[in-house]
Amino acid sequence: MEVIGISGWSGNGKTTLLAKLIPELIDRGYSVSTLKHAHHRFDIDHPGKDSHRHRKAGAKEVMISSKTRWALMHENTDDEEASIDELIAHMAPVDFLLIEGFKKENFPKIEICRNDTDNEPLYKNDSSVVAVATDREDITTDLPILNLNNTAEIADFIISRSAFGGQ
Repeated sequence: MEVIGISGWSGNGKTTLLAKLIPELIDRGYSVSTLKHAHHRFDIDHPGKDSHRHRKAGAKEVMISSKTRWALMHENTDDEEASIDELIAHMAPVDFLLIEGFKKENFPKIEICRNDTDNEPLYKNDSSVVAVATDREDITTDLPILNLNNTAEIADFIISRSAFGGQ
């Protein structure tokens, strides 16, 4: 499984890019999954539902299944956030696992740098950034610079640095 992150400051378009990259890679014949980091408490369960009642009653994990999907909820009762490696271990094998966020973790990332932000680019202090996808013209780095508005170019880069690159 090839792992690559889409990283950058909040509001730079990570989700927008992923929503374009996923079908681009699938259209090229690859299987794709995603892993998204949330900086806040989130809930995919709703009060009053059976699964919510199971969780609130103290179940460590609750799995919900139907004909069309299943979801596993795991409670971090010790308030320790799972490591990226622990989370990846729970994922079914695919060709590409695209990770959104987790900018402090050490795995290959493409950083998004947009014109309309004044945040210091992460690539300047993060050696795990392998390329910069940008719409800015003032970026100077030895890293590959990708056109943020060219999804095919970004997909080409992802494939070229993977085990599939020679195919």
